Amino acid sequence: NEEKLAQSIRESLFLVNNFANSYFQDILHNHRDGQAIGMSYFRQRGFRDDIIKKFQLGFSTESRDALYQEAKRKGFNTDYLVKTGLCYTRDDGQVRDRFWGRVIFPVHTLSGKVVAFGGRVLNTADKKVAKYVNSPESEIYHKSRELYGIYFAKQAIVKQDKCFLVEGYTDVISMHQCGIENVVANSGTALTKEQIHLLHRFTNNITLLYDGDEAGIHAAQRGTDMLLAAGMNVKILLLPDGDDPDSFARKHDAATFRKYVEEHQVDFLKFKTSLLLSQAQNDPRKLSQLVAEIVTSISF
Repeated sequence: NEEKLAQSIRESLFLVNNFANSYFQDILHNHRDGQAIGMSYFRQRGFRDDIIKKFQLGFSTESRDALYQEAKRKGFNTDYLVKTGLCYTRDDGQVRDRFWGRVIFPVHTLSGKVVAFGGRVLNTADKKVAKYVNSPESEIYHKSRELYGIYFAKQAIVKQDKCFLVEGYTDVISMHQCGIENVVANSGTALTKEQIHLLHRFTNNITLLYDGDEAGIHAAQRGTDMLLAAGMNVKILLLPDGDDPDSFARKHDAATFRKYVEEHQVDFLKFKTSLLLSQAQNDPRKLSQLVAEIVTSISF
């Protein structure tokens, strides 16, 4: 009976997410704010209408409880709205939407169910407001187990026996639009064993595709050893300064993008050696540390 109850709660949470996904898309396509603000943002990013529909992108108005009121009208249970993280209860007992005033990126499971949402604020002038808000962990969502875009990428990954791993939602979407579909994102979280296990079901070959800035280099270093330990073949490509996969994909077609990757991706030994040599600058202590780091990666 406990298992049946747990299963029925999970199904209810998926139903609530499904409703919210349709609601956000409807606002984007049919509400005047959705068209004037949300759509113009996506178009300014260069996203085509077919790509916006494919990834089921949405919009939420500035109203703090519009989704909640619509869900109540449709008979959805407040408890489930809070459990999925779509809403939260304030100290004074009022229920508020989590994602007001943002463009919405739904996160799909491997089988295509909507398990969570990411919302990006459009007015970045107010530094107190977080640029991205994501669904909290719930009974159906564990961010360490999900990869953004895996549902749309799995066939292309198998077909090409290779996967590109990027950092953010827009990187995945822009690469799809330029014709490269074997791409997923770990969406700002450090790469986890569960995510690697999920990828390993489809391919052994991973190319880490990160910005060439400090954060990108750090993320590539961290991910490499974990992937090697899981028996993956790892290549790394840091894009030219000032470019991330999103902006790079918008400037090039798929053939040019792939050619650039083939010519510039390096294996982990070359990546670590060139990176650490540039940092060591003939300092013997740093050089010995370099050797230790590379040997560690080889041991993985």
